[in-house]
Amino acid sequence: MKTAQSTGGFFAAPLICASALTLLLGACSLAPPLKTPQIPAADSYKELGPWTPAQPADRLPRDSWWTLYESTELDDLQGRLIAGNPTLAAAFANYAQARAVSDQARAGLFPTLGLNAGVTRNRESINAPLRGATTPTFFDSNTLGGSVSYELDLWGQIRNEVKAGEANAAASAADLENARLSLIAQLADDYIQLRSFDRDSAILDETVQADDRALSLTVQRHDAGIAPGLDVSQAQTQLSAARSQAAQTLAQRALMEHAIAALLGVSASTFSISPQIVDLKLPDIPTGVPSVLLQRRPDIAGAQRRMIAANANIGVARAAYFPSLTLGAQGGFQSTSFSNWLSAPSTFWAIGPNAVLSVLDGGLRRAQVAQARAEFDASAANYRGTVVSAFQQVEDSLANLNHFHDATVEEKAAVDAAQRTLDLSMALYVQGATDYLTVVTSQTALLQNQLEALTLSTLQLRASVDLILALGGGWEEAQDARVSLNKESPPAK
Repeated sequence: MKTAQSTGGFFAAPLICASALTLLLGACSLAPPLKTPQIPAADSYKELGPWTPAQPADRLPRDSWWTLYESTELDDLQGRLIAGNPTLAAAFANYAQARAVSDQARAGLFPTLGLNAGVTRNRESINAPLRGATTPTFFDSNTLGGSVSYELDLWGQIRNEVKAGEANAAASAADLENARLSLIAQLADDYIQLRSFDRDSAILDETVQADDRALSLTVQRHDAGIAPGLDVSQAQTQLSAARSQAAQTLAQRALMEHAIAALLGVSASTFSISPQIVDLKLPDIPTGVPSVLLQRRPDIAGAQRRMIAANANIGVARAAYFPSLTLGAQGGFQSTSFSNWLSAPSTFWAIGPNAVLSVLDGGLRRAQVAQARAEFDASAANYRGTVVSAFQQVEDSLANLNHFHDATVEEKAAVDAAQRTLDLSMALYVQGATDYLTVVTSQTALLQNQLEALTLSTLQLRASVDLILALGGGWEEAQDARVSLNKESPPAK
């Protein structure tokens, strides 16, 4: 009969055996070698165009890249977004969930220990099989025991489950960073547009004032018999059209303000941003070389981690073809009375391995392996698609910055020319040397060119946000090349 002390020795035996076998079989894994899709990367970006590479830059801060626009108000809004955006909070919760799932898989690497205790009063059936004549009908059963079990990871199933869980958690962390980056970029873009509407409103207000003065002039000339009524109606048309554009711009600004409120996670009814003219700096952005892009973007990192998880799941599915082996032991004290409950004669124990192998499953395991392989192929294709899309987004943003710059230079020249034309036409009209239609045409051309110049300036700022987003939102590299996006003169042709 085994004593309580000897029972403890038997409890330790499965752990000792498990540790030894795990060390012997630790290298065994049925997951195939990871094969990452080959994606050729060019030596440089195609759409650098006439932009001159500046001196090497060592840092574009990921946590505060929006400070490059030199707006303290934008800095404050970004802080409020990070603290209050509901989408970002949900992404963080998803990451926490993925970490918990990973921890659950890791728990399979350790033994399971259980304790149980019970004090019961029992009645046995008189008609029970094999009941003896002296067997009591009523009896007590007092039990205090424990059990330990450990599944030997002979084929790497548990380790591959852990690897898949860790990769999925890393992918979720990348998703969190990607959500954060996308929301921050969206806020920066919305803020740029809102301030662009403020500039449009300022120009339209000036236009309304100028058109109002022009209307007063034509009315005076009409009342004096110098100008026909047609001039008055044309001047009134110009004034009403400018007022209409100003009202439409205010409506667009209101929608953008509401969008910013939603990003911050606050009610649009209680949120407002005072209209003002804000000069946002067009930043210089380090671009580096295309191959480095694969290490920067969180969506690429997430796609790669999911590919790693899918590859590990192939090993999990393959392991089902082989038997699982579990070492287990249980023991404790059991007695019908309290007086001799915790004594050596009341001890019980059981110890031994347990092997399970599915012999016939109707093709279930084969289908599970095929499913795991298909999931890996899909994740590899998604990874490749994400990388190709990333290169496209960088090239698109560089192209926009390049060509918008050229367009801005020409548009500024057009604004200057339109202003001179209006001044000359108004002077000629006052002298009676031309009709008012010439003035109207000049006014319309000037307003259109002024608004177009502002639009191009805004598009450059928005393209710079798109470029930072496409490049991964920030980094710290010692050898990055910087592309200057803020030029004061047109590039040499």
